[in-house]
Amino acid sequence: MGVLNVTPDSFFDGGRYQGLDAALHHVNEMVEQGADLVDIGGESTRPGASPPTESEEAARVLPILEAIQARFDIPISVDTSTPLVMASSVRLKVAMINDVRAFARPGALEAVGDDAMLAVMHMLGTPASMQDDPQYQDVVREVDGFFLDRLTALQDFGIERSRIMLDPGFGFGKTMAQNFNLIQSLSVFRRHGCPIMIGLSRKRSIQAMGRDVLAGSVAGALAAVARGANMVRVHDVEATVSALRVWQAINCGEETTQDA
Repeated sequence: MGVLNVTPDSFFDGGRYQGLDAALHHVNEMVEQGADLVDIGGESTRPGASPPTESEEAARVLPILEAIQARFDIPISVDTSTPLVMASSVRLKVAMINDVRAFARPGALEAVGDDAMLAVMHMLGTPASMQDDPQYQDVVREVDGFFLDRLTALQDFGIERSRIMLDPGFGFGKTMAQNFNLIQSLSVFRRHGCPIMIGLSRKRSIQAMGRDVLAGSVAGALAAVARGANMVRVHDVEATVSALRVWQAINCGEETTQDA
């Protein structure tokens, strides 16, 4: 999943792709580099961020969404917690709604329609406060319990589990140790029978590990896939796709040899 932030204040590329021409150029790059899905976000959820109004977010996202659909044959995800934006995106036949607030806002479940995949993410608190002092007794158990609660809520609303993807929320109200513990424990979350998405690209825990944040992000993506992630949300599509292709070629070769 290639990231397209159309915000003025995202942590890595804020303001870079707000203009239509810049956004389309970046989508073209990601398509050529091998992205399977483009994720458009109109709200910065970096630590300390304040949310835009519904109308501001819609004005950022929807014109660019329609322009991408008119020019590219690639599935699109919309990264939003706003029911108005969800409903408008669903009417435009997006492939996925990616909600960092796990479809808990009033009206969110009513807005998601009958077809799009739904990415349910765990976040402790809100973007404005989530990194102030995140505390857990057992981060894996508590995130897993959150997933159980949200899966129940979505299914009680009539949303089939086959439409749901789970994201443990790397960097969303977690310390570095907690973030890495969640990646190490993806097998726990896979028991729910839903695909797993991981978004660790260029985040603070990756930056803290070394000076080369691109190499760190790619290494994190490979580690997540090795532990069962089905989708990685990344800013650097070309480097990640290249690394995954090599990893998969080697991994498949090992499995073939073992089978023989």
